[in-house]
Amino acid sequence: MDDGLKRREVLGALGVATAGLMTQSVWGQAPEITVLPPGMDRNGFTRALNELRAIVGADFVYAAPDTVLPYKKRFIPDVEDRHRPSGAVAPQSVEEVQRIVAVANRYRLPLWPVSTGKNMGYGQTCPATTGQMILDLKRMNRIIDIDPELCTALVEPGVTYQQMADYIAEHDLPLWLDVPTVGPIVGPVGNTLDRGVGYTPYGEHFMVQCGMEVVLPDGQLLKTGMGSTRNPSAWQAFKWGYGPYLDGLFTQSNYGIVTKLGMWLMPAPPAYKPFVVRHPDVGDVEAIIDAMRPMRINNIIPNVVLMMSAAYQLAMFNRRSDFFDGEGPIPDGVIADAAEAAGLGMWNTYFALYGTPEMIALNEEIVRQAFEAIGGEVLTEAEMGDNPYFHHHATLMRGGLSLEEIGIVRWRGAGGGLAWFAPVAPARGSESIEQVELAKQILGRYNMDYTSAFAIGSRELHHIVALLYDRSDPDQHRRAERCYEELVTGFGTRGWASYRTGVQSMDLVASQYGDVNRAFNAQLKRAIDPNGIIAPGKSGIA
Repeated sequence: MDDGLKRREVLGALGVATAGLMTQSVWGQAPEITVLPPGMDRNGFTRALNELRAIVGADFVYAAPDTVLPYKKRFIPDVEDRHRPSGAVAPQSVEEVQRIVAVANRYRLPLWPVSTGKNMGYGQTCPATTGQMILDLKRMNRIIDIDPELCTALVEPGVTYQQMADYIAEHDLPLWLDVPTVGPIVGPVGNTLDRGVGYTPYGEHFMVQCGMEVVLPDGQLLKTGMGSTRNPSAWQAFKWGYGPYLDGLFTQSNYGIVTKLGMWLMPAPPAYKPFVVRHPDVGDVEAIIDAMRPMRINNIIPNVVLMMSAAYQLAMFNRRSDFFDGEGPIPDGVIADAAEAAGLGMWNTYFALYGTPEMIALNEEIVRQAFEAIGGEVLTEAEMGDNPYFHHHATLMRGGLSLEEIGIVRWRGAGGGLAWFAPVAPARGSESIEQVELAKQILGRYNMDYTSAFAIGSRELHHIVALLYDRSDPDQHRRAERCYEELVTGFGTRGWASYRTGVQSMDLVASQYGDVNRAFNAQLKRAIDPNGIIAPGKSGIA
């Protein structure tokens, strides 16, 4: 065994990432490169990589095919393989990030920042365009502060929700997290910057974000809000600071690299009670939304509500072939039979009540009357027992951690394919039923199943469609790609544009928001990042 291979095996056994490009001067072997960044030749890229190794160490620069492979993994439809990284670099400090940005400016090396890279339905760590260098921030994983009095936190990008949960448990803090569906392996920085949601009353993650530290494209360090004052004691307490509010500029954008993020945490409530409301028919969606809306607006139900289709729920723990092997979308009747056997309705609306037992009892009566009036079956843990679907959502609505939802990628086969389609509409029942009908029409044209959920905010409706297919099947892969494009344009013409999308469709989704919007974003980009080094193409911003 040669020394280089032995060294990589030892480091791999210790869980340490190994070097991606080893030049003759360092390891005595010729470099092997997967793909070059746009506009760079092999010699220029090699020089840039050598400078990056001098900053972070050789073990944290990746460019050889075997070490770049994990950064290429994705579930999204991408028939033409348009999202290949040239390599990756993993800094451990903000100072290293600043020095990397300086190298990127010198060589015009595009950087694609990621935190944990586990957004499976949106592209994971893959860049918007081929040849970008992944700026992997997972080693920046310090919990800098959690304040149990103000219920605030300040964290780095590599911090995961599991890490925060462990910290809170270790220090016995009376605080709850709010997590997305696969909380243990994802982190609050990446999720918040893409404006993701969770399922407690603190479920709107950007709403409860407070203060950022950002490395700008010229290497300067910006602290937003109160963070730029001489004594920033209120950095995580007051969102706005003075002058224009800047934090939003760094969400879903490529204007800077967020290296610290402040957030508010939820005080643990005295009591908590989860519910599900089962409805038997797909057409019940309209009545459910109209019944839920006033209770969300008036904060009777305080958390982000998930209204899950039976097909989506079944996909978590089963494969499609368990129920149906025929052609075309799986019939509603087949889903209804499987749902009944699993203790589910065709729609399953999950929410929770928080507060004192007296507050919960009062609001429970209001909720029961509202849903029983439209034929809903209101159930609690007492009736649902150990039902795995109920347990999953009851866990999420108290900020608990679960990986169960990852199972949906296996629905159509072992070659797991997943792309989230996430249009937004006002929380009106009439628009929800129109969305269901349109989604089923488009999906049906491509023999795709309608596996979906609605996340009900205070006034808005996120229609989360999971486009599930077998990525190893070339025909399914092509159909999924065309289907996703038609979903974006078909919903976009109705004013139901996506609020979030994967790297395969960022330009297409951005085009739904009009020329003036795109031109303004591009103008900001040119002013802030004239060399175009930070994530070109992110959110459709070149």
